[in-house]
Amino acid sequence: MKQQPLPLTGIRVVDYSHYLAGPFMSRALASMGAEVIKVERPELGDAGRRHPYFAGDHSGYFLQQNMGKKGLCLDLRQAQGRELMQRLVKTSDVFVENYRPGALKKFGLGYDDLSRINPRLVYCSVSAYGQTGPDAERAGFGLIAEAKSGAMAMVGTPGEAPPLFRMPLADMYTGAHGVAAICAALFGRERSGEGQHLDLALYDCMVSMHDFAVQAYSLSGGEVMPVRAGSDQPDSTVYGAFPAPDGYLVIAAQVDEIWAKLARLVGGEALAADSRFHSASGRNAHRAEVTGLVRAWTGAQPSVAACMAALEAAGVPAAQVQTIDQVMADPQIAARGMILEQDHPELGRIRLPNLPFNFSACEKATPSIAPDLGQHNAEIAAELGFSEREIEAMEAQGALFSPRRVDA
Repeated sequence: MKQQPLPLTGIRVVDYSHYLAGPFMSRALASMGAEVIKVERPELGDAGRRHPYFAGDHSGYFLQQNMGKKGLCLDLRQAQGRELMQRLVKTSDVFVENYRPGALKKFGLGYDDLSRINPRLVYCSVSAYGQTGPDAERAGFGLIAEAKSGAMAMVGTPGEAPPLFRMPLADMYTGAHGVAAICAALFGRERSGEGQHLDLALYDCMVSMHDFAVQAYSLSGGEVMPVRAGSDQPDSTVYGAFPAPDGYLVIAAQVDEIWAKLARLVGGEALAADSRFHSASGRNAHRAEVTGLVRAWTGAQPSVAACMAALEAAGVPAAQVQTIDQVMADPQIAARGMILEQDHPELGRIRLPNLPFNFSACEKATPSIAPDLGQHNAEIAAELGFSEREIEAMEAQGALFSPRRVDA
């Protein structure tokens, strides 16, 4: 029976970030038990609210990355808005922001400012290039980091423009690293008694993801330059995508023992006995011939399902290249609880991706719907010691902003 409290129970996080890396980070912290307060600017709020896909007036992008949070909308240009933020920071453990370095100093929200208010604060900054270096003040999004990192230069078909990844690798990977760094800093704080400033860059995180290119280039003295190779991997034959009459599948038979199984399946004992292909270097040297044999076999089968049945029977790792509708109907995904269902007051039942970690001794937090802009203004302000009259005055002056208040 799962009885432990969630690991971050009792931790308060101020999420003053927008779009993706920061909001994803704080969403994960909320799922681990932290109380996350999403702070947004008046009228427009987080820019993610205006990012598709839209269902009515609601952004699925925002709903996904901001579930499980409370909503606070402050005008930091006003003294009362800044005072409320300072009180909030004083009671918090973590502050997450993803603005250009130095941008928050004019509001008194830089690390030096907030650490004076709360020396135990773990302050996490996410930016395109980090807080230091010649490019530190340059703006950027995930796409910029993906292009700069060399990753885009290695994918796609030679002679064509590099394709976009269509998944936000830089933002999500940076967010995952941010969660790890924040948890480590909170653990370290238990011994030191002090917080610290965490500095994450999208560009850094993309470069750190290289599992082959950097080592190959540096250890070869600059002779090995990874190149685009279409749908397979030149340095790991067989490891790629192959066509069947009704779709595509991927096969991972780059290991000698697995290649032997695949060889028997597609070419019988004669192919399995061909010594040219018994080592990784041999298969790489004859890559076109090897992949051609596999491609001919998959193309000759009646379907992807037939390919999969034969490969599984032979003990060769493979998978169908699934579309999103197939993913959402996959029994494995259902068994793992990876599609989260929520009842939205306007949209009805919505289904969004869950987070991929599970604890043996406690359940992940059941997230609330992402907050409306300023939804919890009065609740949070009252908890921070503002009187009902002060809250009403801040609402009237716009220091606390809510569209519902404006409409009224």
